[in-house]
Amino acid sequence: MYLAIDIGGTKTLVTCFDKDGTLREQLRFLTPRDYRLFIRQIAKSVADLSTKNFAAAGVALPGLIDREHGIGIAFGNLPWQNVSVVKDIERITKCPVYIENDANLAGLSEAELLQDEFSKVLYVTISTGIGTGVIVDHQIDPNFADSEGGHIVLEHHGRRQMWEKFASGSAIVRRFGKRAQDITDAKTWHIIARDIATGLTDLSAIVQPEVIVLGGGVSTYFDEFAPYVQQEMERFSTPLTKVPTIRRAQRPEEAVAYGCYLFAKEKHARSRSKVAVR
Repeated sequence: MYLAIDIGGTKTLVTCFDKDGTLREQLRFLTPRDYRLFIRQIAKSVADLSTKNFAAAGVALPGLIDREHGIGIAFGNLPWQNVSVVKDIERITKCPVYIENDANLAGLSEAELLQDEFSKVLYVTISTGIGTGVIVDHQIDPNFADSEGGHIVLEHHGRRQMWEKFASGSAIVRRFGKRAQDITDAKTWHIIARDIATGLTDLSAIVQPEVIVLGGGVSTYFDEFAPYVQQEMERFSTPLTKVPTIRRAQRPEEAVAYGCYLFAKEKHARSRSKVAVR
């Protein structure tokens, strides 16, 4: 069995997968602001699972990480800094723990579902903020592993702003006074699509993906805004920067958890093969 822990700024999802990738159990809890309380809650959740033995665990962190030392350096919506995530969770799970950025892991999961069609995937999650992951040949691209696409600075209404400040789910609420689920008129969705397309156009010119996969809460309303995104991006298309295919995430709620599983399984297999060679 493999353990997947998706740490979010609001909630944390703890999930068990069997070796074939079938989801067997899952628990959720509100993510404590205090890291020590978080670790206690992880211990309680693991104890509450019927499975007690894990081959490995994958942990998704919403921020900047030190992969070599297993440390979470900084988090977007949590006050934690320089926390020893790998060491603390290994003490609880008694198995190898591997950490990665949450958007990268969600992208890994979604890219796996598209592996027969595309080899270069740009994953963009649009929710409270905006996160990005680049997957090439079914692997997280190390050149973009620490990228924060939502933090690119663009001109919007005559001011230079971070993209997520005017195109994220939070920005939609601030601007229109309602959540995406409550928006019904095409005009508003066209405005939202234009703001989303502004950032996607810049990222596409840099990454040159074959497909853009949109995840996160806003992607639930993909059919409402995606055609407008396509139109807006085509306005700036050139022979060198064609508009890629745009798809909705197939597992928007659990993409990160599945990514944790895939990541942990691959890392564990590589670790075992190195030991075998020695």
